[in-house]
Parts: sequence; structure tokens; C-alpha cells
Amino acid sequence: MLKVLLNNLRFHSHIGVYPEEKKIGQDLGIDISIETNIDYQTIHEDLTKTLSYGDVYRATAAVVTKSRVDLLETLAYDIITTLKTKFGAKIDHIQVTIRKFNTPIDGVLDNVAIEVRD
Repeated sequence: MLKVLLNNLRFHSHIGVYPEEKKIGQDLGIDISIETNIDYQTIHEDLTKTLSYGDVYRATAAVVTKSRVDLLETLAYDIITTLKTKFGAKIDHIQVTIRKFNTPIDGVLDNVAIEVRD
């Protein structure tokens, strides 16, 4: 089994429940963990036989930069759906963690996060 990990992808997004969040935006950190059915012993330096983390990043960036959803859960679902549609034959399981910084909470915290596994 081969696992592909992308850690702490950073984006400025315009998602959120409150109008200010969609207008001003906020920073997100995203982790993606993909368990594949790829036999790492058969790759032999052939990028077409593996799952390119560059392709995963670009597909994720396209979803995040265009999104205007309210909830992090919806964004995670949209990322998972996009990646499974694009790379589905190679994906066994996928997990997406999204951290939202500068949340409109009256308190001291680094971030809030959700995690979705499919």
C-alpha cells in the first residue's frame, strides 16, 4: 500500500456562515491523506503509475479558491468528491482535515478544525 500525504496546504478562502467571512475571507490549513491501492514496488520511476501529489494539490486548490460554501464540512466533502472523481481508481481511502484560523469566536485559540474520512 502507498499513502500520499499533503500537509498544511495554505489558502485564503471566502467561505463561512457570516457575511464578513465571505467578504474579507480567512486563512485555511488543509491536510490530505490518501491511501492508495498502488503497489509501490511496481512504479519503477513512472509518474503515471502513482498518484502525483502535484495533481492532488492543483485539484484541491481549484476547489478551495472557487468555493463560497458556508461550512468547512461542505468544503471537505467537495474536495473529497473532486479527488475521488479525478483519481478514483487509485484511491482506497481519503481523509481531509481543514483548519480555519481567525475564527469569529470571542476567545483565545489557534484554530478550529474538522476532519472527514471517506
